[in-house]
Amino acid sequence: MSLRLSTVRLSTAIIIALTALPTFAQDAPVKDLPAKDVPASVEPAIPSTPVANSQASPALRAQILLERAWFSPGEIDGQWGSKSRSALSAFQRAKGLTATGELDDASLAALDTGAAAALVNYTITAADVDGPFVKTPTSALAKSKMKSIAYQSAAEAIGEKFHASPALLRKLNPGVALDAAGGTLVVPNVMDMAPLPMASKIIVDKSDSALRLFDAEGNAYAQFPITSGSSEFPLPIGDWAIESIAPNPSYSYDPALIAGANKNDAKAQLPPGPNGPVGTMWMGISKPHYGIHGTPEPGQIGRTQSSGCVRLTNWSANAVSKAVSVGTVVTMQE
Repeated sequence: MSLRLSTVRLSTAIIIALTALPTFAQDAPVKDLPAKDVPASVEPAIPSTPVANSQASPALRAQILLERAWFSPGEIDGQWGSKSRSALSAFQRAKGLTATGELDDASLAALDTGAAAALVNYTITAADVDGPFVKTPTSALAKSKMKSIAYQSAAEAIGEKFHASPALLRKLNPGVALDAAGGTLVVPNVMDMAPLPMASKIIVDKSDSALRLFDAEGNAYAQFPITSGSSEFPLPIGDWAIESIAPNPSYSYDPALIAGANKNDAKAQLPPGPNGPVGTMWMGISKPHYGIHGTPEPGQIGRTQSSGCVRLTNWSANAVSKAVSVGTVVTMQE
């Protein structure tokens, strides 16, 4: 699934989170409760054998190379949509090209400069399919009774490992079972990406649903698609700072803090896990109750609303957490 989580400093205060699930909005305290028996992420295994570029459509190849360049299109699916155009526009600006969001010759040449193979072969391991895989219940009370809010299937876990939709993996690998060890898959080449440099500043831009990392000279060198805010819980515009970084967070469900929740529901403590409300990473900011975090639904990033927080794919949230530290400035703008 996601990149490996680094050791981070955690605040001594209880972290408060606001987020949303597809079925109901979620805003509640989060505790930094790492648990070694919680399969919050799939350990990366670096594939080795490149696959001929002819197997990747121009859109798929561009999505993978943008992901490798840290201008993420979100969940890789081979479809050239708004998130891919936004990622390419940001890449074009960073390279001094006209920001059109379209795959012109100059942009393709810039993406291809020094690029690795877009697709590689990967052999499914026992760890990929051992699980546990558990269907995620709808209610917070039912989630609170789980040991971990784990992946629901091996296909979901392998998809997150390679930043790709399970549907894309099935399309690239007809006839190959995604739940059996030993099978050879064609997958996006995203496991040996260069690490992100440390960021001087984060800017979250509501206007184009993007989170960008800036260096000390004010240059944007990475971009990730986000879900942010709603009419009831808008994005908190202003300058804030990272106050805590917590991998594998648990989640405190409080219906009084959650848009659309039944206010008669009991409070509940939800365990960690990749399919928990805030996914595999929580970065609390100095605005009370708000943070930057992962998601159980990577394919919905940019397509739904949150309860005020900034939601990324789990792999993007983990990557950003390695490029920031407590005190990093976070500017949220419209």
